[in-house]
Amino acid sequence: MDDQELLHAALQASGIVKKGFTLKVAIVGGAAVFLVFILISSLMPGGAQAANCTDTGAGTDIAAPASSTGATGSLRRQQIENAKIIDQVAIRYGLPGQATLIALMAAMQESTLQNLDHGDLDSVGLFQQRPSADWGTRLQILNPAFAAESFFRGRGTNAGLIAVPNWETRPPGDVAADIEKPAEQYRGLYAGHEPEARALAKEAGIDLDRTGTTSTTKAATSGDANSQTTAGQCGVHPEGKSAGGGSFSDGNQTWNLNNPRSVTEAIAWARDHAGDNSTPDWYARCLAFTAIVYGWNYSGVSYAIDHYTIVPADMRHDGDRHPPPGALMYWDTGHRAGHIAVYLGDGKIASNDILRSGYIDIVDAGLIESRWGAKYVGWTPPRFPNGG
Repeated sequence: MDDQELLHAALQASGIVKKGFTLKVAIVGGAAVFLVFILISSLMPGGAQAANCTDTGAGTDIAAPASSTGATGSLRRQQIENAKIIDQVAIRYGLPGQATLIALMAAMQESTLQNLDHGDLDSVGLFQQRPSADWGTRLQILNPAFAAESFFRGRGTNAGLIAVPNWETRPPGDVAADIEKPAEQYRGLYAGHEPEARALAKEAGIDLDRTGTTSTTKAATSGDANSQTTAGQCGVHPEGKSAGGGSFSDGNQTWNLNNPRSVTEAIAWARDHAGDNSTPDWYARCLAFTAIVYGWNYSGVSYAIDHYTIVPADMRHDGDRHPPPGALMYWDTGHRAGHIAVYLGDGKIASNDILRSGYIDIVDAGLIESRWGAKYVGWTPPRFPNGG
């Protein structure tokens, strides 16, 4: 990449070239600003420290710096890495290569495919999504996989790619603009990134001609709340189920369960899929994990904290810190979703995101409060009234 290209990328990343703004700074002036920025940056300490994070609710990556813009290597290497993450998310949801192309074009325009920790107003990340516009918390948006999922499937009140009518057959630049919603005079800018996006995809080994997975695409576009991964949605993990069922007792009452896995089997499954055996697929999916632990394909509830309220009242144990092994424990994190985890006994829970973003780890139950500043709500038996 020559000096002129680097300057253009820097101007885009700094917010001078952004949607809704005109380029009012001459190239000479922009170059001067860029050189001053480099000089100041060289005199300052490294990237943001985890201890400085203030938004530490469940599902945020508090164990890592808030931005990857300080990663070593060239801008091109960062672009390739982020492009691969975007494509992996598209593949996970069975979306065709055209979806990846549209996302790459959007990210090229919004951030030059860098995971920026700054932008216009409170915009951050690959797609310059705004926490104040219901795209997630700042730290969630700064997770490239989370941001890509939001772009494809929508988040909060924002529609994603799959909600755009005829997105697979329309010009990709128009679709990208429909999602990003720039000022009208800037809608055409996304189309100009198609050649660069295709070249980058080829360099990254991304197949933009692949077809989607019919069943997965149908599930993604069905409009069912359970197709959303935020706060407790899940994919299909049918392996290892048995007749399940059994009973559960708090010492005073006993309830019959109808879960596909028994409590013993569920605890064993959780342990077997935690730590070194965990996959990185559990980001912000605490309720999904608990449902899958007990053999369900989905929880049937959109938010973890809401699951506590749909369990029958006689099963809810407000504030009780002595649940039996296999119970579901709940926390109010100060965010809409809340948090839920499976109690394994001996003070331990299996929880996503607490040590590593997207992974399941076995930790002390108290860590949810001490690390995230959450408020403990209580526990219930492993009951999934809407599970399926």
